[in-house]
Amino acid sequence: MIRTPLRPLARILEARAKGENPDQIERENIRRRHEDMRDKARNRAEGRLLVLGAFFVIAFATVGVRMGHLSATDPVEPRGSTTGVGITAQRANIVDREGRILATNISTYSLYANPQIIVDKERVAKELVGIFPELKEERLIKDFTGKRKFLWIRKRLSPEQMQAVHEIGDPGLEFGPREMRLYPNGQLAAHILGGASFGREGVRSAEVIGTAGVEKYFDDYLRDPANRGAPLELSIDLSVQAATREVLYGGMRLMNAKGATAVLMEASTGAIVSMVSLPDFDPNTRPQVLTEGDASDSPLFNRAVQGVYELGSTFKIFTVAQALETQLVNPSTPINTSGPLRWGKFSIRDFHNYGPTLSVTDVIVESSNIGTARIAMQIGAARQQEFLRSLGFFDATPVELTEAAGARPLLPPNWSELSAMTISYGHGLSASPLHLATAYASLLNGGTRVKPTLLKQKTAAVTGPRVVSVATSKESRSMLRQVVSRGTASFGEVEGYAVGGKTGSADKPKPRGGYYKDKVIATFASVFPAHDPKYVLIVTLDEPSIFTMGEDRRTAGWTAVPVAAELITRIAPLLGLRPELDTETPVAITLTSN
Repeated sequence: MIRTPLRPLARILEARAKGENPDQIERENIRRRHEDMRDKARNRAEGRLLVLGAFFVIAFATVGVRMGHLSATDPVEPRGSTTGVGITAQRANIVDREGRILATNISTYSLYANPQIIVDKERVAKELVGIFPELKEERLIKDFTGKRKFLWIRKRLSPEQMQAVHEIGDPGLEFGPREMRLYPNGQLAAHILGGASFGREGVRSAEVIGTAGVEKYFDDYLRDPANRGAPLELSIDLSVQAATREVLYGGMRLMNAKGATAVLMEASTGAIVSMVSLPDFDPNTRPQVLTEGDASDSPLFNRAVQGVYELGSTFKIFTVAQALETQLVNPSTPINTSGPLRWGKFSIRDFHNYGPTLSVTDVIVESSNIGTARIAMQIGAARQQEFLRSLGFFDATPVELTEAAGARPLLPPNWSELSAMTISYGHGLSASPLHLATAYASLLNGGTRVKPTLLKQKTAAVTGPRVVSVATSKESRSMLRQVVSRGTASFGEVEGYAVGGKTGSADKPKPRGGYYKDKVIATFASVFPAHDPKYVLIVTLDEPSIFTMGEDRRTAGWTAVPVAAELITRIAPLLGLRPELDTETPVAITLTSN
């Protein structure tokens, strides 16, 4: 930088030559320099003030725009940011075949506390115990006076409970929004729906996950946002389900049974219209799983799917159908029923003495163990296994329930000729009532295999692999119709609905081997109408007993059959089936005058 000297020599010499004072030149230079410095400082200050003013204008404009935006939008509860995966609380509804709600969601709140800011800890603990009696006052006081900064009080609150907590008025009690699963029909379809509970939980939301039944089987679908809330449509009919449970519960109590189950299935599709297992439970307050004792003693036990039983004489129609299909016999072929039938040290006897011979039809109608065993001997063990496998008795049912996968039929380790004989009349092989319903539907619907399902069917019928011919299916239905019209299931007659079916009474096995003398599993497997099968109904009673006509009766003809008849009477109209009344007698109208 070039600096100007305060006393320039040229000017000083010039001033002296003119007789002027050289100091005046120095003072003038100092004045000019000070003026330059003042101008620069003023310009610098003005620039800074301009920048600062522009900053404040921009800041106030930003705040104003944000305030205007907030005032124009709906209020939203602020949420804390997290680095983890967000909790998906929304869960799709479950509906029956008519779109009626079986499971849905409701908004509620949870209650938690920050003990560090609770004002009066003892008073708050006392008030909370008054609202929630299951809480312990001493425990709450201990938690409130400790070092904890967060404490769950209640995961779900009713509106009344929430208002009562509000009235406590303590800032240390806070609420978090929740979405919980609601089953508006209570115990209806409890074993089908299963239940749901909370998975991952946060203060502001909780994950609802399935714990059993279709809730667990279709958990991914019900929680998938890509489905846009589309409900899960089941094949269940809520009205039929309600009627089935009511009648079955009354029948279980009347027959003094330990438990009961009923399965109603469409014969052509395998769609389950109703499925009831008793005793049952309310999925809104699902009980705890038993950790000891017999699993079937728990109300959570689904007897229709998990209950694996020897189903007795209901199996006889399979033996006869296979013999008809392989042309070993025809409906009128005489079968030797003289007994007892001995095989080694074992003897097979009939409940009554039916004489030396019965036709194949009467073997079914009278329910002859000896006759069925002799037919099985003609079929042979290998072919019997193949046929029962085609009906689904070697695998767990593929129904959409998580519990079904663990309920495989119990098969003999060595399928001998004796095994073939006893299995022919339902002993030595254990299966579930749902297995039986599926097999009856496959045999009687014209002979095509069906797959049991709880999903609403989009088509009228599903064509599966053929298990028997149409002729064999028709002859089997005719025999089952005669069992009701003149055989062991006479109490199953329902006027106008041509019920056909087969009874089965099997001694109940002991947990450690052997059989009880006075306990049975009584089953009635039925189809209606028998000439044009629409539905298959299985009713099973666990340890029934009724005193009538001077003695205790336990067989299916006295216990399961009347219950099934009452069920058909109640549900057939709900299914849209009109009774086919006998119109042979003409109806005359006579005009009379007074």
